[in-house]
Amino acid sequence: MECKWDRFADARSRFCHPEPDFHRGSSCTFMTMDRGTIWRVWLPLLVGLWAFGVIFQSAPGPRGLARWIGLLLGLIGLGGVIFARYTLGRSFSIAPKATALVTGGIYSRIRNPIYVFGMFAVVGMVLMVGRPRLLVILAVLIPLQIIRARREAAVLEAKFGDAYREYRQRTWF
Repeated sequence: MECKWDRFADARSRFCHPEPDFHRGSSCTFMTMDRGTIWRVWLPLLVGLWAFGVIFQSAPGPRGLARWIGLLLGLIGLGGVIFARYTLGRSFSIAPKATALVTGGIYSRIRNPIYVFGMFAVVGMVLMVGRPRLLVILAVLIPLQIIRARREAAVLEAKFGDAYREYRQRTWF
C-alpha cells in the first residue's frame, strides 16, 4: 500500500493512518494532528486512563480477580470508545445528525461501537469499585442507548436511504 502526502499538511505533524477518512473510502493518506483530534481523541484517552487508574488504586476493598477483570473490561471499553470516536472524526455529534455515512473501520462490523464499548467501560468501573449490585445501572443505560441508536438510524436512513439500509443489514447493533 503506497501513501501519498497531503500537500496541505504540516511536515512536523504528519503520520500515516491506514484509513483516516472512512466515509470517503481513502486507503492511506498522511494526516495532520489538528486541535480537533487532540480534543476528540487524545484528551479523552488521557483523562479516561487517569480515571481508571485512580479508581483502580483508590476503590475500597481487596485488589482481587474481580478488580483486575474490571480494569481489563474498562480499558477495552475505553479503547473501543476512543477508537470509534477517532474513526468518526468530525462526523461525531451528541444530537442525531447525518453529516457522513461512516462505514469503515470498527463501523464495518458494529453500527454503534461507542454505545457497545461504553457498556464495557461501565461494567469495568462497577467491578473495580466492588459493587456488583450497581450493574442495575445497565437496566437503565441499555434501553437508553437502544433508543438513541434508533433515533440516529432514522436520521441516517432519511439522508442516505438505500446505502444506509444495506449498511444496516451487514452490521450488528
